[in-house]
Amino acid sequence: MRTGYWTCLAAAGLVLVAGTASAQRAANESAEQNVRQSQQYESLVCSNPSFRAKRIQQECGPISDPQLHQSCLASFDCGGGAPTARKWRKAPPSETIR
Repeated sequence: MRTGYWTCLAAAGLVLVAGTASAQRAANESAEQNVRQSQQYESLVCSNPSFRAKRIQQECGPISDPQLHQSCLASFDCGGGAPTARKWRKAPPSETIR
């Protein structure tokens, strides 16, 4: 009877480990997919003036505070072109510790 208990316990442990590894793999794929989608969005904002104007209107238009409105507009500044891999590794100014 003790052998059956340990076998069952070992099997449960293997299922738990396999489930955890699968969840971590899915989370990593989801994070990578999110980064790709963000890069595609940034590229579209910087390369398509109509799309950029529409997004600015949608996101910044309702903001009535002048300082926040200006900050919103600045968030759409492409800085001379589409984002590069180097820019993506850099934290946004709002998250940079000074």
